Amino acid sequence: MASSAQMKSLLNSHYIGDDEHFNTVALQIAAAEARQGHQKFADDVKNLVNNAKSGRLKKQTIPFSRPSEELRGILSVVYPEKRLADIILTEPLQKKIDRILLEYQYLDRIEQYGLIPKRKLILIGPPGTGKTMTASVLAGELGLPLFQVRLDGLISRYMGETASKLRLIFDSIEDTFGVFFFDEFDAIGAERGLANDVGEARRILNSFLQMVEETKSNSLILAATNHPQILDNALFRRFDDALIYELPDNEHTVSLLKERLSEYLSANFEWNILSEKASGLSYAEITHAANEVIKTAIMNGEIINTDAVVSALEERQEMKHQLKL
Repeated sequence: MASSAQMKSLLNSHYIGDDEHFNTVALQIAAAEARQGHQKFADDVKNLVNNAKSGRLKKQTIPFSRPSEELRGILSVVYPEKRLADIILTEPLQKKIDRILLEYQYLDRIEQYGLIPKRKLILIGPPGTGKTMTASVLAGELGLPLFQVRLDGLISRYMGETASKLRLIFDSIEDTFGVFFFDEFDAIGAERGLANDVGEARRILNSFLQMVEETKSNSLILAATNHPQILDNALFRRFDDALIYELPDNEHTVSLLKERLSEYLSANFEWNILSEKASGLSYAEITHAANEVIKTAIMNGEIINTDAVVSALEERQEMKHQLKL
């Protein structure tokens, strides 16, 4: 852990623009962490410093806290602290995400051989299965800002304006090393020729296809959709890989509930009953149910028993049934 003196020194060198001193202190912190056995953290810090020195992490052309007038309303930015340990993934998804992170860790070595990392990913699956969380985890693990594309600001009723805004986004992707997340991507990528398609929608899709193919940035571009069946086939050829998300099975349901409830449980908890009651619910819905039970237990000064969780899961199932989700 960085000492108070080191933290002050880091902040001071950042504010006065002394990059050399900032890097020196960062490497001192990395060395101290390595001596304490925190090797991965130490390696991550050293990689960031080395990338900065080599120009990989360029001076940011977007002032993150104060976006330019053109970008305001189109991009929002956060600095996630999520890590892989914070998300429950199926084995195939875990392997793919581990591979993506590994390729970025060895980015310089890969590029020396004329290759590029997987940097254009499409995330497919039902709502609440972890697509948005994955964007936060990738940004957090890579130590990069997460830019979320705001569709309400991007999609315009004026001819040609949406394509112009897309160009601004892709200019930002070129200029700023980060993770760029297009959620509800079907709003842009719906198949050309659908019954409700119009000429402007085709132009927007064609603009995106051209821009995503031409970009040479090492920024990570993520597009998420709940409706892959309506996406244009040409889109899939522009992405390096697809991450497929599914509703949790019994094993993952129990893992999620144990993670959320472990601090508050009574003895003799009946996990099998809970996995059955949660069948068909998403990770997000199960998490919401668990959080409601925790809040009730805290307010009443009680421990959580099986019946309380069963009731919360049944309430979620009833809500889902009423909404016909």
